[in-house]
Amino acid sequence: MTTTPLQRWRLLLGEAAEQACGGLGGSAGADGGGDASDGDLAAMDRALAWLYGRDEEQRGRHQHERAAGLGASTLTVPEWVNAVHTLFPKETIERLERDAVERYRIDEIVTNRDVLERLRPNPALLKAVLRSKHLMNPDVLALARALVAEVVRQLIEALATQLTQAFAGVRNRRRRTRVANSRNFDAAATLRANLKHYDPSTKKLFLRNPLFNTRSTRAIERWQLVLLVDQSGSMLGSVIHTAVTAACLYGLPGIRTHLVAFDTNVVDLTGEIDDPVETLMRVQLGGGTDIARAMQYAAELIETPRRAIVVLVSDLYEGGSPSHLLALTQSLVAQGTRVLALAALDEAAEPAFDRALGAQMVERGAEVGAMTPGELAAWLAQKLRR
Repeated sequence: MTTTPLQRWRLLLGEAAEQACGGLGGSAGADGGGDASDGDLAAMDRALAWLYGRDEEQRGRHQHERAAGLGASTLTVPEWVNAVHTLFPKETIERLERDAVERYRIDEIVTNRDVLERLRPNPALLKAVLRSKHLMNPDVLALARALVAEVVRQLIEALATQLTQAFAGVRNRRRRTRVANSRNFDAAATLRANLKHYDPSTKKLFLRNPLFNTRSTRAIERWQLVLLVDQSGSMLGSVIHTAVTAACLYGLPGIRTHLVAFDTNVVDLTGEIDDPVETLMRVQLGGGTDIARAMQYAAELIETPRRAIVVLVSDLYEGGSPSHLLALTQSLVAQGTRVLALAALDEAAEPAFDRALGAQMVERGAEVGAMTPGELAAWLAQKLRR
């Protein structure tokens, strides 16, 4: 349905803009030739007030003030989702659902079966499911698991391409292959080999025999990769991407990958590492944080120190012993193990962490930063080829 610019501003600003924007009534007129009825506009305003009126409540005003008698507070979650899917375009629906689950933590968005069946799988909903799975009955949990599986499939599909590129090896210009691939095309050698097919009359060079190089990597001795992931609530995005990354790395030759989740306890998830859906459904968000305990567990797993990498995914707000964590970091580095601490492992890679403790870990030989899963794959490929 079409709305005028003034109507859109009125919907955006709420009842407080009624006088300035002239209300929601009337046709779209010359601006858009729209067809939004007064009832549709009122329903849109009611749906927006139901969600964003919560900001006013947080500022000390009652939620129904913005709704101005339109009954926003009477909507149930299923009614709201139905209204949103009926009244708004796809892009707006996705934004409203994302705000509902991420900004306002409306758990019933994913704990109500009728609602869950209407939602499109996306990372925001995956986070909501993982936060709320303990509230779901078995039927809803089965449906939620299918949503998790679809989002995970999408994430794996995107990361697999990046992993292939990172671990593809370097071009070997001394060896040819019959596998035609644009990344392996040897332009210079192809030109030299086809000069005899140059036609002076047309000034064209015909490529009868294109040449392609193979790609090879140095022989990789068996490596151990230990992924430690902090399962505190603030690390949820990183937990998701760590599980997906671990599943993708698990199938690579020459790498023995471990996946360990921790809070004040340590849970070894390596047995489910090839099933990231099961891994994520086992994660228990929240609780305290004992990073040193997790690092101690990682140290005990290591068989050949100089062929081991420990990747710690945590905001580094240590609830245990910082001095013990620093001592373990120094000991691991001294024996030749590479230690990488990631404050974020997700698509945004925006770090929020204890910078003082991070700096102390750097002083003891660790690397500290934030990466996307693709960047981590490239970093690992570089270290494994040394």
